[in-house]
This record gives sequence, C-alpha cells and structure tokens, in this order.
Amino acid sequence: MQVYRRHDPAVAPLPLVLDSPHSGTHYPADFDHLPPRAVVRRAEDTHVETLYARAPDAGATLVEALFPRAYIDPNRHPSDMDPAVLEEPWPGPISRSRKTELGIGLVWRLAQGGVPMYARPLSVADVERRIALYYEPYHAAVAAALDERYRRFGAVWHLNCHSMPAIGDVMSDDPGRERAEFVLGDRDGTTCEPEFTAFVAATLSAMGYEVAINDPYKGVELVRKHGRPAERRHSLQIEINRRLYMDEVSLARTAGFGALQADLVRLVEALADYVRARA
Repeated sequence: MQVYRRHDPAVAPLPLVLDSPHSGTHYPADFDHLPPRAVVRRAEDTHVETLYARAPDAGATLVEALFPRAYIDPNRHPSDMDPAVLEEPWPGPISRSRKTELGIGLVWRLAQGGVPMYARPLSVADVERRIALYYEPYHAAVAAALDERYRRFGAVWHLNCHSMPAIGDVMSDDPGRERAEFVLGDRDGTTCEPEFTAFVAATLSAMGYEVAINDPYKGVELVRKHGRPAERRHSLQIEINRRLYMDEVSLARTAGFGALQADLVRLVEALADYVRARA
C-alpha cells in the first residue's frame, strides 16, 4: 500500500520542497462514504501534483499524497477531531477548529455541498488506523524531505500546494464569493519570511494573475507545523483557482491546463533562483 510518492530532484538538489497533500485519488477499500464517488471527489485538489510535476527538473523535491483528503486530511492537526463522526468518545485530546465546525476536520463529517459523508459513525479504531497508516507516513515523508535539505543548506523553503473552488461554497468562510486566481497563505506572516510571500506574489502578478494573500486561506497544519522563519524554515501555502485549469464538476482538465502548467514551471524556476541566492 503506497501512501505517498516522493519525486527527488533531477538536477543538483536545492533547499526547495513542494508538497501536495490533497491531490490523492487512490480510494481505500474501507472508505464507505455515503454520497456518490463523484461528489466525494470534489474535495480533491485534482491534478495539482501534475501541475507541479516538473518541479524536480529545477532542483526541487516534490511529495504528493496518494490517498484522498476526504478519507483523512493531512492538512489538519490530529486533535482537530469532530466527535460527531465517532460512535464512541475519542481517547485523545480534541481541539476543534473552524474547519471542524464546517464539517471538514481531520476526518470529514460532510462531503462537498454539505451532505453527510457517512451513513453511520466511525469507530475509534477505524480513525486510529487511518492516522497510523496514512496521516503519519505522509507527515513523516514531508518532514524528512524538509529536514534533509535543511541539514545540507542550513535553510529550507517549503511550498504547500493546493487548489480551491472558484467560488466559496457552504463549507467555506466566504460562501458565494469569487476567489482570486491565486491565494497565498502564510498565517499572517508567521510561517515564512515576508520576502518569500512577496516574491511569489510578485512573480505570479507579473504573469498576469490576480493574487490575494491570506484571504480567504491563511494556511493550515502543514505550514503551521513546518514554518519557523526564525530558524530559516519557510513555509507558504499556495492555492490555485480551479477555474484556471479544470471543470469543477467533471474534474476534467480544460484548455487552460497547459498554459498554467507552463507558468508554474516558470514560478518554480524563479523560486530556484530565489533559494539559490539565499541558501
């Protein structure tokens, strides 16, 4: 059972690591969800790993999750547990976040559109198994990639890669609002040096894209966990508007996919120069 895939640099490694935690499409056999698979799949950041597939050509390392976020979400803290999905009390600590309130905590209670994900509650053993077999190995893989580069260079820059619906839905904090083409999240300047956020924003803006910062996404667990700028560990979340490259219902790539992918190659090449000058 393969939980993640790591793509190492095709050229000399740089202290640049990308991860795609929500693009997984390998659905475990025990994922007994209530809505049709087509509805559950709308939670995916479909094709994001392919959009960044050429990042290793520039010296970056890319880690992608292969399991779906609706099964267990690697961009949540382990305590972000929703008791409503369980048939018995959770034995560990619970720290409910805004995501949990929206039904999309560590284990999703709701599928896209706000419909129930399960016909019946899950056992604690079921959830603990998901954490042990999927969540923890993915986190270990991302941490290992970051630590390897940090040990070698004394600094590391991390791009946490996502996509987002073009318009906020009922499971978001901005329902009905059209989003920018890119949203960068650094948790209000706490997870990376401000120059990193500004550089990515300026590079995308120069390509003609509309860029927002920390609105409506500030970054969640992976950038929170790994972003420690005082230690020269810089983590930035990047969200791509799905309207740029795919049909949000069928999940099929649209005519814009190739152009966006080419622009992301240019972005990663620019980031390679950025980190090379600072490492």
